[in-house]
Amino acid sequence: MSNFDLQPTLQNEFVKLVPLKESDFEILYKAASDPLIWEQHPNKNRWQREVFQNYFKGAIESKGAFLIYNAKTNEVIGSSRFYDHDPEKSEVSIGYTFYIRSHWGGKYNPSAKQLMIHHAFQYVNNVIFHIGANNIRSQKAIERLGAVKIDEQEINYFGEDCNLNFVYRIRKADFK
Repeated sequence: MSNFDLQPTLQNEFVKLVPLKESDFEILYKAASDPLIWEQHPNKNRWQREVFQNYFKGAIESKGAFLIYNAKTNEVIGSSRFYDHDPEKSEVSIGYTFYIRSHWGGKYNPSAKQLMIHHAFQYVNNVIFHIGANNIRSQKAIERLGAVKIDEQEINYFGEDCNLNFVYRIRKADFK
């Protein structure tokens, strides 16, 4: 297989994912500055500018992060990223995802995840998700896409404290 393109532009009728650039900080921070977005995430303070700066730095350094737009309104509604690509294990992780509250539920998250998963399966056989142990909303969302919980791990997010996460996997062979 060819080299994994970690930052393609991906789009469907609901969302458009475009590569995150350093110049996107202010527009993404504006979307992320609502404390309620982060209440179930392991780092509940990401709505604070200085904490979000670290999150954004990790997104840029991952070289796999996206701005997510509402495809109809062109409004920035969140972010997600590919990370930890391991060609030997034929896997990549998807995560660090958030959405503005007006876009919770419905088609936005599943649409973006499906675009990313379909893209990933051109290069790998497994997609991994690390979800905070208390993030019930995200656990249910990823299970609806067919992910199966395979482990629990203490995970040190980029520059953040270590937290208990549930590890989910979707296998290429099982994805519809």
